[in-house]
Amino acid sequence: MKIRFITLGCKLNFAESSALGKELLLRGHQRALLSEVPDVCVVNTCSVTDAADHKDRQAINQLHRKYPDAIIIVTGCYAQLQPEQISHIPGVDYVLGQNEKYDIPALIDEIEKRKGKDINENKIRVAAIREIDDFHGVHSADDRTRCFIKVQDGCNYFCTYCTIPYARGKSRNPKIEVIVKDAQLALDQGAKELIITGVNIGDFGRSTGEHFIDLLRAFDQLNGDYRVRISSCEPNLLTDEIIDFVAKSKHFAPHFHIPLQSGSNEVLAIMKRRYTRELFAERVQHIRKVMPHAFIGVDCMVGVRGETQACWDDYLTFIKELNVSQLHVFTYSERANTRMLEMNLYVVPKAERQRRSKILHEVSEEKTKAFYAQHAGRKSVVLWESKKEGDHMSGFTDNYIKVYGPYKKEKINTFEEIVL
Repeated sequence: MKIRFITLGCKLNFAESSALGKELLLRGHQRALLSEVPDVCVVNTCSVTDAADHKDRQAINQLHRKYPDAIIIVTGCYAQLQPEQISHIPGVDYVLGQNEKYDIPALIDEIEKRKGKDINENKIRVAAIREIDDFHGVHSADDRTRCFIKVQDGCNYFCTYCTIPYARGKSRNPKIEVIVKDAQLALDQGAKELIITGVNIGDFGRSTGEHFIDLLRAFDQLNGDYRVRISSCEPNLLTDEIIDFVAKSKHFAPHFHIPLQSGSNEVLAIMKRRYTRELFAERVQHIRKVMPHAFIGVDCMVGVRGETQACWDDYLTFIKELNVSQLHVFTYSERANTRMLEMNLYVVPKAERQRRSKILHEVSEEKTKAFYAQHAGRKSVVLWESKKEGDHMSGFTDNYIKVYGPYKKEKINTFEEIVL
């Protein structure tokens, strides 16, 4: 059968879709080309915000209008949280939760066998999130250059604004030896950059009694010419030991992605985050001390309940003074069944949320321009990617500066020292 995947949301979703696609190819199915009509469409959804839910529904509706005879399977976070709602969207044939996501290849085999027959007797297949304790290891290649390695799933933090623990389940991971084998396979298949990813990767080891730092040491000892990036890591779990290790390692890029969410301690307490802004600032200062040229990306949320004008002013002052490279700005949206909705707090008007978001986007642009400017004339190593942009190709340095050069096919997936 011809299969089309539509994947929304985080890199973890993309890694999981990639793994499912590979399994389907091994079973004799085909990827539907853009010019072809698919027999089955799989929509792997995100549900981090209301906007994400809207994009999920939009994608499903567009698929049904374009391919009215295709079987539509919906999975992912939105499917786990709102299966009944999704099941009533026109065109949806199956709704599979996070655990059942990995049954999709077998389900498609069954659909092929029973073609033309009623296959809807079990439309919703979603286990209660408390029952999910399996870990499904996956990795996804991005044009061979970049490969996302899933090392952890789930989250035990239950921040008051967030649905992820309800959508992904408890924190869990496989043993280091299993992950390392998967990572080495990706390198053997041609990947040059490994990205360690998960839901809360700093919590790695909870289900195996191991430690995140030991996983990083194992990644630094693989065979090949490669580099490694660490995806988002909670500031309370990003220890000085980890930062010092990255600074001295052979293969780790000086690149950190750290969620701040708010620069107000009052709001951080409302969110039930596990750190203060002072601890966050200490982490940034230590990175700058041992890796002055490191790229530091920071997640920032605006407009949450309890973010009064005084809290916002405090937040903005803090973030402006923070020596980071880029802000990833998210506007708060109310999520059903989160504890924040039960709190009697100041509600930021939606227009004010958008205004604050715009301000932080402007701050981010200033910080990124300054970061790029300070590296002008510095030698760096770029990994060239396959995408052709006119007569040029692009790639990223170890500290995540995007660069362009004349397109040369032989340079794809190779490292080159350049002057910025």
